[in-house]
Amino acid sequence: MSDGISTEKNINLEKIIEDTKSVVNELLDVKPLDEGSILVVGCSSSEVGNHMIGSFSSEEIGKVIFETIYKITKERKIYLATQCCEHLNRALIVEKACAKEHRLTIVNVMPQLKAGGSFSTAAFIGFENAVAVENIQADAGIDIGDTLIGMHLKPVAVPYRTTCETIGNAHVVCAYTRYKYIGGERAVYQL
Repeated sequence: MSDGISTEKNINLEKIIEDTKSVVNELLDVKPLDEGSILVVGCSSSEVGNHMIGSFSSEEIGKVIFETIYKITKERKIYLATQCCEHLNRALIVEKACAKEHRLTIVNVMPQLKAGGSFSTAAFIGFENAVAVENIQADAGIDIGDTLIGMHLKPVAVPYRTTCETIGNAHVVCAYTRYKYIGGERAVYQL
């Protein structure tokens, strides 16, 4: 690798980092999360690298995207949850502190490049004390490459389109959650 260019189909890693920062910061500026909240991210490094989802996992791409997002979430004092691919039933990798604080059930699995994906593999290696959990109800989410993170968001999810619509060649969709409105015509709401 030289000058920020990956050897994989001339992917510009510096541009991927820049776009990732832009997406994450825009979402978290539009909908700031409280300290200890969870941001779930699904990422197909194959899609980022201009391949069909699940067909060309890139350790290099998964690692730079993970490191970029993890740095931002640590600075904002929120937890990052990375969604594994369907070979691990979309389990998530989180810090053990997140699992304890949110009372998540830890499961026994380690993601790999072809079973879990490069992004979650990078998280398992890069987190201070990584564990896997089967499900989560996150406060916001980022889907890089149409990985379908909706199952891991709290109700009610509100779609949000960031100014930057792609990371590499992958389509990006974001969401944040809001409290459910309950009651009838006499109800009064705080927000």
